[in-house]
Amino acid sequence: MEINYNAPVTYSAEKWIPVPLDIAWDVQTNIAEWSKWNTEISRVQLNGPVAPGTSFRWIAGGAPIISEIQEVIPKQRITWTGRMLGIRAIHSWTFEKKDDGVLVKTEESFEGFMVKMMPYLFRKMLRKSLQRSLDALYNECIRVNILRISLLF
Repeated sequence: MEINYNAPVTYSAEKWIPVPLDIAWDVQTNIAEWSKWNTEISRVQLNGPVAPGTSFRWIAGGAPIISEIQEVIPKQRITWTGRMLGIRAIHSWTFEKKDDGVLVKTEESFEGFMVKMMPYLFRKMLRKSLQRSLDALYNECIRVNILRISLLF
């Protein structure tokens, strides 16, 4: 599933993370643990396995969100839809293995009456949110990788 590139607000960002692909994938798809490493997220309730059709409720940036996983391609892509405060969103994360790490890309589209009324505000908010999420993912992946390496010794 792709984001809606024709939506009033879209944004994409990417970040290279110098860890094995499985670490980046495992950290990002462990949805129930997001609030432990991403300060933007204060609460997550996952209602089943990480699979299409599973819903989760979460609070991000102070806003309650109801989401449903739409697509899971292991170690490649996870996509979900979400609703909050008059906004409909599609959010996608992709993972591309590189020789020295993984390239993580996140994209999101926003639609709805609130977005149409204030697209500039929502575009700015979305840009900050996706950048912060990538930075938080990077930091947690590095922490997990260091922990994994230290357990080998």
